[in-house]
Amino acid sequence: MKIWICNHYAEPPEGRATRAYDLGRQLVLRGHEVTVLASSFGYYTLREERLRPGEAWREEVYDGVRFLWIRTTPYHRNDARRAMNFVSYFLRAFHVGSSLQDRPDAVIGTHVHPLAALAGYLLAKNKHARFYFEVTDLWPQTLIDLGVLAPCNPIAIILRRLESFLFQRARKIISLLPLAYEYMVDRGVPREKIQWIPNGVDVARYDALKDYRGTISDVFHIYYLGGLVRSNYLDVVLDAAKLLENEWNPSVRFVFVGGGTDKPRLTSRATELGLRNVEFRGVFSKKDIAAVMRGADAFIFSLRNLPLYRFGISLNKMCDYLASRRPIILAGNPPYNPVREAKCGIVVPPGDPFALANGIRGLIALPAEARVEMGRNGFVFLTKHHDMRVLGERLERILQD
Repeated sequence: MKIWICNHYAEPPEGRATRAYDLGRQLVLRGHEVTVLASSFGYYTLREERLRPGEAWREEVYDGVRFLWIRTTPYHRNDARRAMNFVSYFLRAFHVGSSLQDRPDAVIGTHVHPLAALAGYLLAKNKHARFYFEVTDLWPQTLIDLGVLAPCNPIAIILRRLESFLFQRARKIISLLPLAYEYMVDRGVPREKIQWIPNGVDVARYDALKDYRGTISDVFHIYYLGGLVRSNYLDVVLDAAKLLENEWNPSVRFVFVGGGTDKPRLTSRATELGLRNVEFRGVFSKKDIAAVMRGADAFIFSLRNLPLYRFGISLNKMCDYLASRRPIILAGNPPYNPVREAKCGIVVPPGDPFALANGIRGLIALPAEARVEMGRNGFVFLTKHHDMRVLGERLERILQD
């Protein structure tokens, strides 16, 4: 098959958002041809990364996966220019794709935002190909739950109608969230049309991680990897850091690795709180992930207490954490909870810095062997449910059905 993937934020193997590449690589290994249409503007770095001045688009190939890098409007915060970034991807991806002589058999429109998926649908129609709708996030429901939009807002109404349109037109719907079918069935989508393919990783990327023995030195390092954005409730981590600031033997240090639109606010807040046990580092390449993660004793992420999480979670950072063979600290309580299911860390209620601080104290108090067992449990869970070889085979079956 010839397969196109319209994914606004897709990145090459050394990037952070490598789902499209990783799945595409598995399809290439199975004899298929894969093209990814992606923006050349970096979501994490907030800068132009791929194109020279004057270039509208460029083609590059990574391990057999063809990327078409498309110029989009730059932005630096969540404002009108970010909305223009969405629109520019939609218009230019359709223009570039329709101008090519290629004729794909299938087009996957990835719903990082709905206009990217709509570009996939229009290209499929233009090329007389099958259309598949990959849902990574539920818009407008996510924006409503975050309080960004009211349900009666005209933008929410338009997004809801666009979502329904894409649900109806897709041959199959591929969801990253394990329980999103409940939301879709309520919207009139037949259950058999919905398939689950969660986020995953290429396990070989983590071979360079040193063995984790659960021992604690003078400092217990807790890492957060990923986007510093509003949907990741990192204020509660800063509040917990304040509560743990004067702990000793060991002291606790929080390291935030990544970029995003909320990073300036978070760094300012850490300064306002006078935190001496918090460090912010920049964006890193995927090929360096083992080196970056090597210094961690545990990994953390925090979720808002939102109705949205009733459909479960599927986070890139969760897969990285599971691959680390280290304990995971989760402040949240989604129904699909890999930390609880795999018994690979601790879970505390969302939005409660006191519970989070006490949970960290409890993790530190455990014997080293208990922390090692948590890390081992997480890795076993990863290989069963989130290995890209397993997920690539599942995607191939869906596209061949």
